[in-house]
Amino acid sequence: MSTDQKGTILLVEDEENLHETLKLNLELEGYEVSSAFDGNVALKAIANEYFDLIILDIMLPEVDGISVAESVRVSNNNVPILMLSAKGSSADRILGLKKGADDYLSKPFNLEELLLRVEKLIEKNKKLLDKETIGNTYSFGDNFIDFNAQEAVNWKKEKIELSKKEAMLLKLLVENDGQVVTREKILQMVWGYNVYPTTRTIDNFILNFRKYFEKNSRTPAHFHSVRGAGYKFTH
Repeated sequence: MSTDQKGTILLVEDEENLHETLKLNLELEGYEVSSAFDGNVALKAIANEYFDLIILDIMLPEVDGISVAESVRVSNNNVPILMLSAKGSSADRILGLKKGADDYLSKPFNLEELLLRVEKLIEKNKKLLDKETIGNTYSFGDNFIDFNAQEAVNWKKEKIELSKKEAMLLKLLVENDGQVVTREKILQMVWGYNVYPTTRTIDNFILNFRKYFEKNSRTPAHFHSVRGAGYKFTH
């Protein structure tokens, strides 16, 4: 991700004129915008890519916006969702928020207000993602890691050169000690934007970590794959 880019947004809106206007204005603000014109395309994009925000119209062909939001939340993806609706009724608004929207705008809306809300939602989400970071070195189970030098010494006193990605993934897992880290979060924090490795790639990294650091890689004490959820480190 380039430093001047403010974030990635998935814009899900089937009204073409509005879609183009929003896309243009968001790009002028420095966001990278991906487009979807129906619910099915949106769900595919969300499953394969990381976004900082989804702008989601309620009235969509194929799968409506409420169902898209529900599906995103069921898969434990916490990406912020800003819902748009032509219906100004409070029942719609409440349903949208219940199903997982973080914010809601009724059409027609003020463009300045939309841009402001987009910025606030993305900022808030980034603060949540920037957890307390650990130091540059870390020890566990007779293993020692120096993240900055991209080196480790394992329990057999073997020196291991780590790749940049290995060091980043290790640090992310260690910082979330005892908690499952989702594939989406790993994609965002380690691989960055628009480079999407398969789950197998992440699995291979975990297998390497077991080879380096586990006394018995078949019954790992530290590096765990949690089926359907993600990956977990325990010290």
